Amino acid sequence: MTEGAVRWVAWVPGMAAPRLLYVCGLSGDIQAVQVDRVRRAVKGAGREREGASMRLEGKTVLVTAAGQGIGRAIALAAAAEGARTIATDIAPEKLADMGGGIETHPLDVTDGAAVTAFAGRLGRVDALCNIAGFVHHGTILEATEAELDSAFDLNVKSMFRTIRAFLPGMMAAGRGSIVNMASVASNLKGVPFRAVYSTTKAAVIGMTRAVAADAISTGVRCNAIAPGTVQSPSLDERIATFDDPVQARRDFIARQPLGRLGTAEEIAALAVHLAADESAYTTGAVFIADGGITL
Repeated sequence: MTEGAVRWVAWVPGMAAPRLLYVCGLSGDIQAVQVDRVRRAVKGAGREREGASMRLEGKTVLVTAAGQGIGRAIALAAAAEGARTIATDIAPEKLADMGGGIETHPLDVTDGAAVTAFAGRLGRVDALCNIAGFVHHGTILEATEAELDSAFDLNVKSMFRTIRAFLPGMMAAGRGSIVNMASVASNLKGVPFRAVYSTTKAAVIGMTRAVAADAISTGVRCNAIAPGTVQSPSLDERIATFDDPVQARRDFIARQPLGRLGTAEEIAALAVHLAADESAYTTGAVFIADGGITL
């Protein structure tokens, strides 16, 4: 192993054993290699599961913001585990190449009437994955009240709308799983320049636990995932706005003690676990996947 190399393990449920991966640095280019290797490891785990029962077979899974990043990875992972997967996004062109038998629908989760109408057409789902969100950059002194309202509308109220629309069907069936995307930038950890974003994600965690408590006697579970920084198209867009994007990427990587960014596939593996019956004893929990940020 060369001097300065980093050693790390990628594992997802179903993999026979962890796979040890080596890289030789933490520049932007090498980071892309890391991401690619994790993705290959995840796909390899799927091949190792061939012949095994599908963990989501017979279930209908709805994923919002499935056009890219974490949402897309969850939709693909759910479909690979046998689910009837419904992928939605405000930008339907991002869903055009989903493939894999995934059903796609345009949906603006900031439009309450549209969410209600969509739920009426779709009917009951077994798992609802609320992924839509926006990262506001700045301190509280740099944020406007309008920006706070906008962030709450997308990051929090969108989940409020979808849960209200789909929870009754789950309760009537006596089963269901809701997975909300939170963040370690919340009540879990203070992160610089994330005042608005952290406020909304703390609200997501609060709502997750409240829904879990209210629905616990009905057989419906509600959990949250709190990632650290995850490689995604939206992250690339944010990095591109910095005066020095190369240094910005290095800074994002450096704040993860593991020395790399997370991958969308790693977060998707957690979402599949929470949607599946294997997590039937889990509700009101917040699953942290942050590369050690909160240690």
